[in-house]
Amino acid sequence: MTDWFVRSVVDTGRLRLFCFLVAFIGAFLFIRFSVRMIRAEVKWWPKNVTPGGLHIHHVVFGLVFIMVGGVGGLAVQSGRSLWAALAALLFGIGAALVLDEFALVLHLEDVYWSERGRLSVDAVFLAVALTSLVLVGIKPLGLDDVVAPDGADPGTVAWLIAGVVLVNLAFALITLAKGKVWTGMIGLFVPTLAVFGALRVARPHSPWARTHYREGSRKSRTAHEREEKVRVPLMRAKVAFQELLAGRFGSAPKAPEASEKTYEKTSKTPKDP
Repeated sequence: MTDWFVRSVVDTGRLRLFCFLVAFIGAFLFIRFSVRMIRAEVKWWPKNVTPGGLHIHHVVFGLVFIMVGGVGGLAVQSGRSLWAALAALLFGIGAALVLDEFALVLHLEDVYWSERGRLSVDAVFLAVALTSLVLVGIKPLGLDDVVAPDGADPGTVAWLIAGVVLVNLAFALITLAKGKVWTGMIGLFVPTLAVFGALRVARPHSPWARTHYREGSRKSRTAHEREEKVRVPLMRAKVAFQELLAGRFGSAPKAPEASEKTYEKTSKTPKDP
């Protein structure tokens, strides 16, 4: 096992990426466990950090970890040193804490436990999937499949690479426009998947469907039928797995604390007598 790790991870220059992914997954699982314990009001578990009544979300701590790990990683010369691994671990922890509240940052509203909060878990899952593909050595946009002819000059090779990248990128963008986010994003690393997604019918309410499918047309009907038969069961399975790891979504956020209400009242400008 040690020989495999050295040969496949350390010798290939992926030690920092491996440490990042391990820390990312571990931090996400820990913070989700923590917020579920807080939500359940378990007495022996630490509560939210609220100095002076101000709730400090863990995205703030995530930004600090990202800065420390990112700057530390840039300062370390060797990618195989202990310091490089430590910086990658800190960066992974910070990235997990930030993406776990991605929906909150996007909406600038505490939607953590609402239906919109699912977006955070989607972002985390997608980040894990894409990082794993990079870790196993898959290059994006089909760069692994580029084979230059023997004796080709550098200019020809450059045009060949650019052509492959642009074609694969076009298929991935079409797939994303058809509303297939997972297929499009993973298709950046697995071009065959992007081609498959681009050629198949779009999701009903995607930008592609709105601009290319007339209401009541054959393609529009096919899109709705496929959404019901394929997409809906897959979404149910995904939601069940998400809630197994991250907790149940759909509850409204709690009302502001009394100290926050008091602050709002006292911060208002008094009326003139």
